[in-house]
This record gives sequence, C-alpha cells and structure tokens, in this order.
Amino acid sequence: MENSKIKAFIPLLYLVWSDDLLTQKEFTTLQEFITSLTMLSPEEQQYLLSKVDISNPPSRNELTEWKSDIEKSIKDKSSIKSIFDIAVALSDKDLNISGLELKFTKLENDLGVLGEELIQNFKTKADSFTASSQTNTNFDVQKITEILDGTEAAIIKKVKSVISRPEFAYETSTDINVYRQTVYNWCKILADENLGNMAYPKQYGGGENIADYFAIMEILSYHDLSLVIKFGVQFGLWGMSVQSLGTEKHYAKYLKDIGSLKIPGCFAMTETHHGSNVKGLETTATYNHNDQTFTIHTPHEKAQKEYIGNAAVHGQMATVFAKLIIDGHDHGVNAFVVPLRDTNGNVLNGITIGDCGHKMGLNGVDNGTIRFDNVVIPKENMLDRFASVTDKGEFESPIPSDNRRFFTMLGTLVGGRIGIPRSALAAAKSGLTIAIRYSDQRRQFGPEGGSEVPILNYRMHQRRLLPHLAKTYAVHFGLQYLTSRFLNRTESEMQDIEALAAGMKSYSTWSTRDILQECREACGGKGYLSENRINALKNDTEIYTTFEGDNTVLMQLVAKNRLAEFRKSFGEMGSFGIINYVYENARTAIAEKNPIITRKTDDEHLLDNQFHLQAFVHREKTILASAARRIKKLIDEGLEAYDAFNVVQHQMIDVAEAYLERVVLEQFQITIEKVEDVKTKEILLKLNQLYALSQIEKNKGWYLEDGYMEAVKTKAIRKMVNQLCWDIRPDAVSLVNAFDIPESCLAAPIAV
Repeated sequence: MENSKIKAFIPLLYLVWSDDLLTQKEFTTLQEFITSLTMLSPEEQQYLLSKVDISNPPSRNELTEWKSDIEKSIKDKSSIKSIFDIAVALSDKDLNISGLELKFTKLENDLGVLGEELIQNFKTKADSFTASSQTNTNFDVQKITEILDGTEAAIIKKVKSVISRPEFAYETSTDINVYRQTVYNWCKILADENLGNMAYPKQYGGGENIADYFAIMEILSYHDLSLVIKFGVQFGLWGMSVQSLGTEKHYAKYLKDIGSLKIPGCFAMTETHHGSNVKGLETTATYNHNDQTFTIHTPHEKAQKEYIGNAAVHGQMATVFAKLIIDGHDHGVNAFVVPLRDTNGNVLNGITIGDCGHKMGLNGVDNGTIRFDNVVIPKENMLDRFASVTDKGEFESPIPSDNRRFFTMLGTLVGGRIGIPRSALAAAKSGLTIAIRYSDQRRQFGPEGGSEVPILNYRMHQRRLLPHLAKTYAVHFGLQYLTSRFLNRTESEMQDIEALAAGMKSYSTWSTRDILQECREACGGKGYLSENRINALKNDTEIYTTFEGDNTVLMQLVAKNRLAEFRKSFGEMGSFGIINYVYENARTAIAEKNPIITRKTDDEHLLDNQFHLQAFVHREKTILASAARRIKKLIDEGLEAYDAFNVVQHQMIDVAEAYLERVVLEQFQITIEKVEDVKTKEILLKLNQLYALSQIEKNKGWYLEDGYMEAVKTKAIRKMVNQLCWDIRPDAVSLVNAFDIPESCLAAPIAV
C-alpha cells in the first residue's frame, strides 16, 4: 500500500528502525499516535501499525528504500527543521496535514528525539558544510613572513641556515652530561659564526647590533631551548653584564673572549633565599684598602648563588652581584667579575660549586650553585660604570641616590626581558604549527555515508587553537614594538620601557604556557609522544614564567608603574586628581555605555577596530582608577602603604593585564594599517578581530559588571568568535607556515 498519506509517515518508520535506542514503551507511544489519526482509514492505520511491530522489523532493502525516498523528497535542507517538515515534503504537499503539526511536535517530545538529529541522517557528505571545509591559501604566505621578519630578515635567514645543518640534529641521549656537551658544542659553532658577539662593540669583535641579537635568540628557539638559554647566559647575561655594567678596561679584557666562547661565564645574581628581591641579596664584597682587593663571601648556606646557568660544568668566570661593604658600611648591591675555574676546568680555591641536577626541562643547561669562602679578587674586577671605589678607598657614584643607582644598574639588563618573551613566542609558534598541521590531516568521525572529517573542521577544535593563533600574532607585534622602544630609548622613558618589558615577558610566557598545554591536548596521544616535540617545548618553557623575574612579581612592577604614571597626571593621587580622572573617563564612557551601544550586536559594529580599542582602553582606565582610589582609601584609613598594596595585589595584576592587552591590540592594529597588499591585510584583520573579541569574551564578566555591555552583546561576541574561527580555518595552515620554521627544527612526524 503506497499513497500520499502513507508516504507522509515514512520518516516515523525510518526513525523507529534506524534508532536502536527506542524502547517498548516508545513503540507503544508510536502505535497510540497512529491510532489517534482520524484522517487515516482503518486499512491505512493497520498498514502503518504493521510497520511498527517490534517483532517484525523491515528488511535492510526496505529501510534503504525509505531513506532514499526521504532524501529524494528533500530538495532544500535548510528549510527542514523537524519530522513534520519531512512529512510535508514526502506527501508532495498535496495532502492537507497542517493540523498534525502539534501532534508531530508532541510525538518528538514523547520520544525524546530532536528533528535536527533525524535530519542529519539524510545529509550526505556533499551536503555537510563541516565536511566540505578545507585548507586553502587565500594570500601570499611569503608576504606575511616578510612582515613578521621585518628589518631582521637577513640575520633570520642566516640563523635558520645554520641550525638546519646536520650537526644541529637533535640530541636524543637521556644522559644529562652528553646533552650538556652537545649544547656547548652548538654554542661554539654559533660563536664561530659570529652570532654570539652580535651585540658587542665592533672594536671588540662584535656586530654592534642588539636588534639582530634579539632576532637570533628568537630564531634559535625554533631549535632547542636549552641551546637558547645556554646561548643567552653566555653571550647575553654574562657578556652583556660586562658590557652594560663595566667600563673600557673590562671591555678590552673580556668581551672578545666572551664572544668567541674562550671564556665561558655565568650571571650569578639569584640566591637560595633571594630570587626576585635583588636588593635583599646577602653575598658580600668587602673592600680591603691595604691591598686594593675585594673579598667575596657567602655568609651562610641560604645566601649561596643558586640556579646559575653555566656554573655546574663550563663556567670559568662569573658576574657576581654582592653587597659592597667599605669600613663596615653597606653601599648596596654591586657587580664584580669573579674567577671560578682555571682554563683546564679545575675549580679554584675558595669556590664550592654544586649541580642543580636533573630538571623538569632545559637539561642541556648546566645549572649549579656557587659558594664563596673569602675569595679575594683585585679592585679592577668591580664593574664600575655606575659605582666605584676611589684610590682613597671611598665609595663614589655619578648617581647619588642609592635607590636610583640600583634601578639604573638593573635597567641596563632589561634586554633579558626582551629575549625571553621572544623565545617563548617562538616556542608557541612551533607548538601551534605542529598542532594545526596535524589537525588538518587527522580525520575523525564524519557525516552519515561520508568520509571522516579533519578535526580542524570541528568548531570546538577551532575554538581550542585559533584564538591562540590570533594571540600569537598579536604578541609578535607587541614584542616588535617593545624591541623598537628599547632600541630607540631615551633616559626619560627608561622606567616605562622597563615596565613594558617586565609586562610583555609575563604576558608572552604565560600565553606560551597555556598554548602549549592546549596544543598537547589537541594532538591527543600523538602530542604525548616525545618525537612530536610538544613535551620538550612544554617542559623547557615552564621555567620561562619564573626566570628573569617571577611573572606575578613582574606584573606588580607593571601595575606600580601605571599608578606612578597616574600620579604624574593627577598630582599625588589626591582626591581631586582621582575624581578628575574618573570624571574624564566617565564622560567618554557615557557615550559608549548608553543602552543602544551596550546592546548593539550588528556584525559591522562587533568587527569594528575602534569598538575593540575603546573597550580595551575603557577597561584599562577604569581598573587603574579603581585601584588608585582603593589604595588611597586604605592609606587614608591609616594603613601603611606597604600593607595597602598587599591588600589590593589581585587588583594590581588586573591593572597590568588590562594595560598589556591594550598595548598589544593597539600595536597589532597599527601594523595592519601599514599593510598595502589587500589579501594580506584581510587575513591579518580577521586575526586581529579574533584576538580582540576573544579577549573581550574572556573578560565578559568584568564588562557585564561594569555595565559597559549587556548580556545580549556578550552573547553576540561569543557567536562572532565562533564565526571568525570558522572563517580563519581554511587559512590556518598557511598562517602557521608563514612563521617559516625550518622543517628540521619542527621535526615532528605529525607535522610533516
């Protein structure tokens, strides 16, 4: 029996037998539904009932025929939302069943099925937009590589060529001593290529190019991160401390040999009980006027130098930070060159060196402890650019303030806080390249009757990786800006640059930590295999959040700098100043916080870069004013300033984060404005929009509390983030390929 009426009920029949989850009770529900249809004749009812008899299932051919009939009848699948819609299509629309819509809806509810799920059964591979999304190259990859490399393109090309040589094949031995020696040998090759001395003056064999030095650090990070840290300790911390804190006599004596690796050395600042608090260091350098010497001494076990790179095996000398004592008077922390070993590697008298041993990562770096037992060094070994001892044995400095002298001395070492975040950025790029390439090839699940689908096509997988990709591009341009400011610095802006460097170090290394964790998980079991390198990237960059300053401590330094800037603008943070600032900010915000704007959800508005920047600026200013107001209130109520800052520490982190997010977004936008190629500009703009909106989404709780946005808008932003991920997906592989990481460095089989 086959007529228009019967055809209308084929979807129900197919639903019964294609879903093996229906219970006896649900079969009974179906039978009651059929017998309630007065439009059917007794014969038609009996026929349909025979088809929902649990003891008499249809043949495979009959089931296939029903599915075929349904697929043929559905021309426009976008209009099909329910079982009833399919029934109407199958009845050729010549049967008046409009009165049955409520009954069909009730049936769906009673059976606990969704019409949308049933419809998916009738979509072939060709119908599935998830399955059909694929990788394209909609822009010139080389053009983006050129933008990323900038003015350092030549040195970047050279370094990539060097680390792609056979002698830079990865060390696979688990013997820590073998690994350390391999890393040392790599450093020697780089020194022979004149890459280690790149930042030193030309008259001492150097390249006199700090910009290229930073680029070298970043590109080496595509290879082995133990190499990067060993390289950074030797040529950066050890060599640059001599260059930055010493004078001509030190340059002539040491720089050429440091640059060639003839003198392997250390940067001995951190102590067991004093890491980030450099002012609290307890190692002493006591001046002996009679014989014009200093005695370097470790007063107790907790004052030993700890976690010192190059110390355990290779270091022959060290820049040692110690309190200068003259005639019993403490003149604060100063720097001294102290020999540790002779040229044959034998530890000198009075020096005790320990080995930090096996670590979570970076096991190619020989970290050690150093203790000094009344070690005597000549007067000339004091690095005396900012402080010295006169021939009369008196302390002398061109900077009279102890505090300012201390921070000036540390400020010359800010380069480390540029090298580390750039290294972290490169590690994030490596992880994303591996994970995105793999997810473009790895297939899993798929539409009924179709092939399995690349996992990068799944919305959640895009959500996991593509906002991180956008953030990585954003951080790249933020770090380019930091580097540029540092290279073109003036004395008056050094404090701001130091704060920005401290903040970007934190922002970049925390970002890398989160990205690599997501990359590992996104690659499943393959990401857990050492051969695919994500474990090395993860383990080696873990410590990046700690050295060159603990991130949380550094973020408080950033916040204090922002508060200092606030005070400069509005006096000594008096009530009038704060009220004035809040009023100005509120006046701007009134226009942005009117009901129309807070609820505005059209695409043009959500994708507008001015809306993004205004939202970031508003958050930055509001949090800063709030923190300042709160600190002032606490102090006015009698709290010591030290205690007041402690009470608002969590808010200080928010102040720093809001500032950094605004800087990064702003620099990304400025970069895009300068791009002339249309296709390049289009894809970078999408990444910029994704970065901006995903950060707003992350902070949506704040925006909702503040009244800057309403729920309807934050929901629209969430939807737009999803859409941008989908739109960027075809270009994702090309965007990681634009990083131009040497294949020998990626080395992960899943990324080939």
